[in-house]
Amino acid sequence: MKIGANTPVVVSGGASGLGAAVARHLTSLGAPVGVIDLKVDATADHVAAAQADISDPEQVAAALAQLRAANGQERICVNCAGIAPAAKTISRGAAHDAALFAKVVSVNLVGSFNVASQSALGMSETEPGADDERGVIVNTASIAAYEGQMGQIAYAASKGGVAAMTLPMARDLAKSGIRVMSIAPGIFLTPMVSGMPPEVQDALAQISEFPKRLGKPEEFAQLVETIVTQPMLNGETIRLDAGTRMQAR
Repeated sequence: MKIGANTPVVVSGGASGLGAAVARHLTSLGAPVGVIDLKVDATADHVAAAQADISDPEQVAAALAQLRAANGQERICVNCAGIAPAAKTISRGAAHDAALFAKVVSVNLVGSFNVASQSALGMSETEPGADDERGVIVNTASIAAYEGQMGQIAYAASKGGVAAMTLPMARDLAKSGIRVMSIAPGIFLTPMVSGMPPEVQDALAQISEFPKRLGKPEEFAQLVETIVTQPMLNGETIRLDAGTRMQAR
């Protein structure tokens, strides 16, 4: 699918981090971009924005309606919204807070499903383009889906669900001409990581095989572009991690 004025984009979590990089990059390619986020005050002026908690399907529906009114029916949907609190299965004589575990899964997995499924419904009702394609959905998993570290039980479970959802969703939507992919990023220079002490960032960079540095958000955005424009990519999760394999801690 070509990216341009006729391919509106929706990015969840688009006000910061990887989502903001995707929004900026696809805007630079001429696409009308709208973001869904809990905080939209930091969103770029040239990007449409709708405030919503993606774990709530009714709020997602309202946000999509708002963005479609501004930009038209999205042809590209990128899910980057997520949370990553740290907690062990048991710690200091107490079990993991069940409500916290449920919240992480609700935002990272259920939230991605809510945005993707509702976006897919809208895409399915549009006229097809080349190869009878109607849209592309890109979800964000994580290398934690494969090598979750101590204290990442909720995050790893949620991102493992995103990865596992990719193929069946692609199969479900094939007849509608909608491709579904996921990206599993390693450690990227998002605001959370950028706020860590330099020595911690350096230590994290050394985990990578090559290059020995942290990922740049714009590199994530470039992979989104590649997925959208390469029609043979479908139903798969791509690791974007410089060969990183996380250790237990």
